[in-house]
Amino acid sequence: MDVDLDETDIEILRQLEESSEKNLEDLSKELDLSKSAIHYRVKKLKESEIITKISADIDPRVLDLNMLLFTDVTVSHESGYAKDIGETLSAIDGVNEVYYMMGDVDFIVISRVQNHDQMQSLIDNIVEIDGVNETSSRFVIKEIKTGNSILADMSEEMVEEILD
Repeated sequence: MDVDLDETDIEILRQLEESSEKNLEDLSKELDLSKSAIHYRVKKLKESEIITKISADIDPRVLDLNMLLFTDVTVSHESGYAKDIGETLSAIDGVNEVYYMMGDVDFIVISRVQNHDQMQSLIDNIVEIDGVNETSSRFVIKEIKTGNSILADMSEEMVEEILD
């Protein structure tokens, strides 16, 4: 995707990533721009699909989703398998993320469940998918860094690359 961003766009993204509760007035004050300028820039960022959604971050542990699993899935290689199996994996209750991979593993599935019975059910649902040959799951003992802070996790060099 080739989109021209400037330092103001980057700062708007940083502010929204930090808190989705910020409104045009807050952003206007913090960035010393008019509300209409902020509105125009946010609209442009949405239309160019840089901002894909503005949502609340929910702590999964508050909902007792304390078991975080990473499951490697190896499948039979047939025409269209990646799309079909990827969509089927994505539809399983408890599955949060699915990645199609290159290498020894075809998919990595990241899931959250509340207990061992739900975990077993989730793994059974994965194994039952036509074309799935093998799974291997790992369970997180302690979460050290989580979240979706794209800009906060970028170096200044990486940000400069965007601006060039």
